[in-house]
Amino acid sequence: MRYEAPENIETAVKLLAGETGNARVLAGGTDLLVQLRLGHVEPDLVVDIKRIAGLQAITAEDGGFRIGAAVSGAQLGEHDGVRALWPGVVEAVGLIGSTQVQGRASIGGNLCNASPAADAVPALVAAGAVATIAGPDGRREVAVENFATGPGRTVLAAAEIVESILLPARAPGSSDAYLRFIPRSEMDIAVVGAGISLTMAGSGKCSGARVALGAVAERVLLVEEAGEALTGTNLDDRALSRMGDAVAAACRPIDDKRGTKVFRTKVARVLAIRAAKIALERAGRA
Repeated sequence: MRYEAPENIETAVKLLAGETGNARVLAGGTDLLVQLRLGHVEPDLVVDIKRIAGLQAITAEDGGFRIGAAVSGAQLGEHDGVRALWPGVVEAVGLIGSTQVQGRASIGGNLCNASPAADAVPALVAAGAVATIAGPDGRREVAVENFATGPGRTVLAAAEIVESILLPARAPGSSDAYLRFIPRSEMDIAVVGAGISLTMAGSGKCSGARVALGAVAERVLLVEEAGEALTGTNLDDRALSRMGDAVAAACRPIDDKRGTKVFRTKVARVLAIRAAKIALERAGRA
């Protein structure tokens, strides 16, 4: 196995494009190193992107924030600007692993691992986040909700790398929240995750909402019908119930040792309603 640590994105792309065998990208390594130890992957080339300028940076952009793909959970959690603008994204990323893992696990890695149960991804989808991808043909942008195509599968073509993720600007009266259910108190994989972002207009009515679910399908879902159920309402009990019904209808989970289809569907409904109430309360302070 060959290890390379390029200092710019162009070199990283060239290394990946020139490898005829199996190549993997190393950001935080909290997924890749486990896969290596278990023998699940045997790459011929590992490209470490942590030395590339900007990939461990958080920069203000057009009222929002651009997050480098190698930014760790700990870095994100310590950034006052992101915490204020997107608290739900920060709390979702903060649920990945232990305190030690938080120092290494990257937001880009959580996205690229393409787990249906990823914690960061439902919050990013609810936020309307956009990933910038660099590759042999230049750069392109992909909405996070369209990034994963199935468990462990993404839209990344050969030699492409996620360079950054843009969290957009927010209108006044906006906020978000993320909740998950796990069997243990911490350090577990989500049985269900729910992320919600909303904006409350001056009239007290919701002018827009995005609802995303994790671990209830083959990939993280953006449930447009659930967001529409909240839009134009003051998030009263009737609106929340309609939103919960839309969430339940969108679920297509599997039965496994962690939870049944029926259980996951019921929990998704409950978590989405709770997350909406938290986002509403936060929006009132925004």
